[in-house]
Amino acid sequence: MNFRKESKGYRSWQLVLVGLVLFITQTAQAQVLGGRRFAPSTAATSTFSWADPKEYEIADIEVTGSQFYDGASMINISGLQKGDKIKVPGDAVATAIRKIMDQGILEEVEILASKVEGDKIWLQIALKERPRLYAINYVGIRKGEQESLSEKVKTYKGKIITETLKKNLELAIRKYYQEKGRLNVKTKSTIRVDTLRGNNATLIVNVDKGEKVKVHKIILNGIDEKSRGLILRKIKNTKQVRFGRIFKPSKFVPKKWDEDKTKLLEAMNKLGFRDFQIKSDSIGKVDKKSVDLYIKLVQGKKYYYRNINFEGNYIYPDSVLHMVLGVKKGDVYNTEELDKKMQGNPGDDLSSVYMDNGYLYYNAEPVESAIEGDSIDLTIRISEGKQATINKVILNGNTKTSDHVVMREIRTLPGQKFNKSAIIRTVRELSTIGYFNPEKITPNPQPRPDGTVDIEYNVEEKPSDQIELSGGWGGYIGFVGTLGVVFNNFSAKNLTNWSAWRPLPAGDGQKLSVRFQANGAAYQNYSLTFTEPWLGGKKPNSFSISLNRSVSYPYQFRTTGYGGGYGSGMGGYGSGYGGYGGGYGGYGGYGGYGGYGMSAYSVPDSLLDAHFNVNSVTFSLGKRLKWPDDYFSLSNSLSFSQYDVDRYYTWAYPQGKSTSITLMTNLSRNSIDNPTFPRMGSSFSLNASLTPPYSLMGGNKEGNLIEYHKWMFDASWFTPLLGKLILHTRAHLGFLGSYGGAATTRFERFDLGGSGMVQGFSFNRDIVGLRGYKDRVIGPSGSYGNGGVAYNKFVMEARYPVSLNPSATIFVLGFAEGGNNFASMTDYNPFNLYKSAGFGARIFMPAFGMIGIDYGFAFDKPRPGDSDFGRQAFTFSIGQQIR
Repeated sequence: MNFRKESKGYRSWQLVLVGLVLFITQTAQAQVLGGRRFAPSTAATSTFSWADPKEYEIADIEVTGSQFYDGASMINISGLQKGDKIKVPGDAVATAIRKIMDQGILEEVEILASKVEGDKIWLQIALKERPRLYAINYVGIRKGEQESLSEKVKTYKGKIITETLKKNLELAIRKYYQEKGRLNVKTKSTIRVDTLRGNNATLIVNVDKGEKVKVHKIILNGIDEKSRGLILRKIKNTKQVRFGRIFKPSKFVPKKWDEDKTKLLEAMNKLGFRDFQIKSDSIGKVDKKSVDLYIKLVQGKKYYYRNINFEGNYIYPDSVLHMVLGVKKGDVYNTEELDKKMQGNPGDDLSSVYMDNGYLYYNAEPVESAIEGDSIDLTIRISEGKQATINKVILNGNTKTSDHVVMREIRTLPGQKFNKSAIIRTVRELSTIGYFNPEKITPNPQPRPDGTVDIEYNVEEKPSDQIELSGGWGGYIGFVGTLGVVFNNFSAKNLTNWSAWRPLPAGDGQKLSVRFQANGAAYQNYSLTFTEPWLGGKKPNSFSISLNRSVSYPYQFRTTGYGGGYGSGMGGYGSGYGGYGGGYGGYGGYGGYGGYGMSAYSVPDSLLDAHFNVNSVTFSLGKRLKWPDDYFSLSNSLSFSQYDVDRYYTWAYPQGKSTSITLMTNLSRNSIDNPTFPRMGSSFSLNASLTPPYSLMGGNKEGNLIEYHKWMFDASWFTPLLGKLILHTRAHLGFLGSYGGAATTRFERFDLGGSGMVQGFSFNRDIVGLRGYKDRVIGPSGSYGNGGVAYNKFVMEARYPVSLNPSATIFVLGFAEGGNNFASMTDYNPFNLYKSAGFGARIFMPAFGMIGIDYGFAFDKPRPGDSDFGRQAFTFSIGQQIR
């Protein structure tokens, strides 16, 4: 007996059985049923008739043709079991076939009677499995498109090929091209079974992309003509064909069109058109390459606020709430802006008035109480609720950082009243310490039955330690290698706890930085810095100590300079700066060595051990301030430096040993929301560096005590523009002066230009970047050697994030900036700028910090005599650049 069900469509079991009994014979040792032949027992043969169905007991069931599926499972699915009594012909066999086919994993199922003896029957379930999808081959599209499609449909691989799978896969492919404006894309797929890979198959998909479909016209019905231009401007992503359209292509993408309709409705509501509606829209085909879009609108009136009343407010009077809400009679009716003023601007919205004072259960609902003409009366119904006190604070996710490090940054403490702004500020503080993923810091207030509230902070640790392994060209000293490590979450108290070394003890929020730079024996720099941000552990008073040693032998650079020199001598000094970029060959001293300006190889042996060495130690104490607000901080530093200059006559540095004792004071305010990719907030810093005025006190006769006063100002603003697009503006100024008319020191000056990175020795100068120009090239004639005593720089950047993943934060930027460096205060002119513009990218990786590349075009020529005018298109940077 043979019962079959095929995947092309269910056949009713009645037709199957009728087909089986069309020809039944017992004249031979074989019996033919439905075109299938089997050999029944020679002891007994049977005939099956719908007119006389017989009852049989199932003696056994076997499954054949199954390569990947368990036979016992198929028997269980069928519902047939050994010992069951079934009628043949009857419903039991047809039902069993249906149950197995309903699984959708088989192409064909047959149930055969392999043997019949008396009232016993032996059944065989014969399966034909569907192939599994092993690979997808595309025909008619480019390799890049194939890779993109493979990524979109990769989840289909390994699944059983069914008609549904084929349709869904082709639908995904068509959707991919429709999103690119190819509405007429066509697909056709065929299966190629790979016999060498078992039951696996390859799907061959032929793709006819068709032409891109553009929007010929957008036809607006139901509005007045003067509003047409306004509405078309609000349709942001679907534009009509127009000559010269570049930034917004006119291709038609259904998904974008649907988004535009939703955004159009929102935009018109913002403009006060409360009754604006999209009644219907349709698409009209112009030809194979273009369509017309028809949209029927109801514009309605433009509405304005008239009277705004409050109900249910007992704590605060109407006058206070009106002032906070900031909506006045005659303002355009804008529900989105109203929502922001009510609860979308923490610290300044209506909800903050209550929730910052403990009213956790506060609720306010605006209701349109009257509409007359184009005026709307609004009633805001307030439920103030009771004040809630914080019961406890719960921390989750700080697997590396100690609880006390996190708790000292939290602004919501047990016993305090609930404060919404304090929670938001806590999230900001936890973001800025750099130990946690800013995108995963989530506060969760949990109200309790007793009227108190628990506040849970969920954080996710991120790698915070960094390693710097880089090389760069350090001007005339050649290649400089750098190796540095920064442990941002160090733990000094666990230094003796060997089990805490992973690779160093961590978790107490201290910072340890070690850095080494070298160019063989010619230049070496060592630095070590340790910072404790909470000295004593009770107040945010920071302490740091920094050690630095720099050793350089300028005349040991044996690389050829850029040229013979900028002059055979300058007065009696005869240096000529002959080896800029490769060795300063012409450092001849007071006229005697002026002839050596052709090459570094010309330096006499007597100068090979000439050197410029610096040793310094700095101690710093800082504290957070509460006035004018708690974003302010103040730090004071005391630095001791010794300079040892021996036969290094360039730039007129004083020979011998010089000592600098400097008191530095820094007042800063920082309210940025995220240290890696800030979206809002600002940062200001005013720094004063002062040495004792030895000359005013009648001292420093030998000139070996360095004296100066130096002032630095840095300001930075972050402003959201549109969506994720952020505007970053900066201003930087610096001034260096002397006491009592004395000559300004040769140390501590400013160099401007290039990436702003310090590669090689900087002679204790502030190096400020200016993209589009060469390193340290900006300033008056000769300022590369002399340096500037005043500078300013102004920057404007537009930033857009590509990825905010904490393991690799990436953003792109466009910039315009200008700056200048001045030899004296009398020359200072803040409007005389060297200007540039360009674009760049930044990637932040926790192990390496911020890495940047920029392409800048310089508009001015700081060195007209050079072949490149002092310009340099590409600049690279490592680390967060302050200036």
